[in-house]
Amino acid sequence: MTLISASRARLTLYDTTLRDGQQTQGVQFSAAEKAEIARMLDALGVDYIEGGWPGANPTDSDFFAQAPATRATMTAFGMTKRAGRSAQNDDVLAAVLDAGTPAVCLVGKTHPFHVREALGITLEENLENISASVAHLVAQGREALFDAEHFFDGYAEDPDYALACLDAALGAGARWLVLCDTNGGTLPERVGAVTRAVIAAGIPGERLGIHAHDDTGNAVACTLAAVDAGARQIQGTLNGLGERCGNASLTTLIPTLLLKEPYATAYDTGVAGLSDLTRISRRLDEILNRAPQRAAPYVGTSAFAHKAGLHASAILKNPATYEHVDPALVGNERIIPMSNQAGQSNLRARLAEAGIEVRRDDPALARILDLVKAREDAGYAYDGAQASFELLALAELGRLQHYFTVERYRVTVERRKNALGKRISVSEAVVVVQIGGQRMLSVSESMDDEGQDRGPVNALWRALAKDLGPYQRHIDDMHLVDFRVRITGSGTEAATRVIIDSADGQGHRWSTVGVSPNIVDASFEALTEAIRWKLVRDGVTPA
Repeated sequence: MTLISASRARLTLYDTTLRDGQQTQGVQFSAAEKAEIARMLDALGVDYIEGGWPGANPTDSDFFAQAPATRATMTAFGMTKRAGRSAQNDDVLAAVLDAGTPAVCLVGKTHPFHVREALGITLEENLENISASVAHLVAQGREALFDAEHFFDGYAEDPDYALACLDAALGAGARWLVLCDTNGGTLPERVGAVTRAVIAAGIPGERLGIHAHDDTGNAVACTLAAVDAGARQIQGTLNGLGERCGNASLTTLIPTLLLKEPYATAYDTGVAGLSDLTRISRRLDEILNRAPQRAAPYVGTSAFAHKAGLHASAILKNPATYEHVDPALVGNERIIPMSNQAGQSNLRARLAEAGIEVRRDDPALARILDLVKAREDAGYAYDGAQASFELLALAELGRLQHYFTVERYRVTVERRKNALGKRISVSEAVVVVQIGGQRMLSVSESMDDEGQDRGPVNALWRALAKDLGPYQRHIDDMHLVDFRVRITGSGTEAATRVIIDSADGQGHRWSTVGVSPNIVDASFEALTEAIRWKLVRDGVTPA
C-alpha cells in the first residue's frame, strides 16, 4: 500500500499501451503478451490499465476473458452509444460492458466538426449520446471515464459546445473527463491555457485527465503543461507507443514526475517500481521483436553514454557533471563508449567499468587507442559494440582467456520446391571448433517450429551454440535479440558491418560487431565474440 502525503496532490496514472499502443503501425499483441504487459504495468505501479476494446477484435475479447488479477483498475474501452437507439440496446456498448471490468472508458465527440461530418448527427443528439451512455455505465455499477476526443480542436471551434460535452458526462456520473489532443497538433502553452479555462468554467481539476499524442514531438511537454494547469490524471503508453507518431511516453513521464522538480515534491503517483523501468521498457521491445530506441530518455542505452573525452574525464571525477539523474534510479547504467573520438580518459573509464584496471602510464593504453582507431577506419564501430571493445582491450593487455578456436565453418542455402510445389529455402550450417585439444563438429538448419527458414545466420548461431562441450551450460540461456547490418565504404572496397545484440537469462544484454565483405562472415565474427564475452564476463575457466 502506498502512503500518500497530505501535502501532496495525487496524480493518477492511466496506461493505454494495450489499446492505443496496439494501434502503432506494425504492432499486434497476442492475448498472452497483453497479459504479460499488464502484469509488468501493475508491478510498476500504474493506477489504470486499459486492456483494449472488447468486441472490436478476437484478441481483445480473449484478453478480457482471462485478464490477470491486478491491483490496478482494469479498464475496457469503447464508444458512446449510437444515435437512434438506447444505451440499453446498443450492441457495441453491451460488448464493452460484457468484459466485466470495474471501469469503462468511452470515447465521444467534442468537436462540432466531427459530430456533423463523422457522425452525421446534430450537436444535441451527440450530447444525449454522451449523457445516456455514461449514465448507463454508472447504473451498472462501473466507474465511468469519458474520453473527450478532439477536445482541443473542438474547444478552438466552439468552446461552449466542447464544455457542454464535458458537463454532459460529468452530470451523468463520470469519474474522469479526459481532454484528448487526438491529432497531436496542439502545443504545450495552448494545452495549459485550455486546461485552466476548463477548470475555471467549473470542471474540477481532480476530475480532469490529459491524453496527448506526439505528432509535434510535444506529447510529454503537453502532458506536463496540463498537470501544471491542474489536471490530475495522466494517460500514456510504455515507450510512447501509439497511432501515427505515438502517445505521451509514460517511460519518460514517470521518472520525470518522480525525480524532477517541481513534480517530485508536489505530487504522489503511487509508482513503486521505478528501478525496474528500464527492464520493463526493454522487455516490451523484446515482445515486439524490435530494437529499443537507443536515445530514449532515461531508459535508452545511450541515455547515459558519454562519448566525448572531455565528458568522460569529468564523469570520472563526479557523475553529476554530465548526468541529470543517477542511471541506477531507473534501472539503467552508465556507458563510456569507445570510438575513434576517444581519449585515454574514455579508455580508462570504460576499462574500469568492465573491471579492467590499468595504470595511467601503461603503454598498452596508447596501443589500444591506436587499434580502435585503425579498426574503425576498417569499418568496425565500437561505440555500439562495447563487448567487442572489451575483448579487444583484454587481448591487447594479454589478459584474454582462450576458450575455443573455430577451425572452419560452412553455410549452404538451398532454394527448391517442396512436395506441395511451394518454393522454399533451407539454410544449413556446419561449425567445427577446437576446445582443449578436442575437435567438435555441429550441424544445424534454421527451420522454425512452423517450418519456415530463418536464414543462414540463424543456422550458424544454432550450430555454434549447439555443442560447446564444457562451456555449454554457460551459454544455454543466451539468445539473440537484435541484428543490424550496415554497408561501409563503396564500390569494390565496400564492407559489411554487423552488430548483434545478445541477452541471457540473468537480464544482461551486450553488443558485438563483425566486419567482412561477406555478410555471413561478418555475422559469424559477431556471434563468436558474443559467446566469448559471456564466458569472460561469467568468469568461466578455460578447458
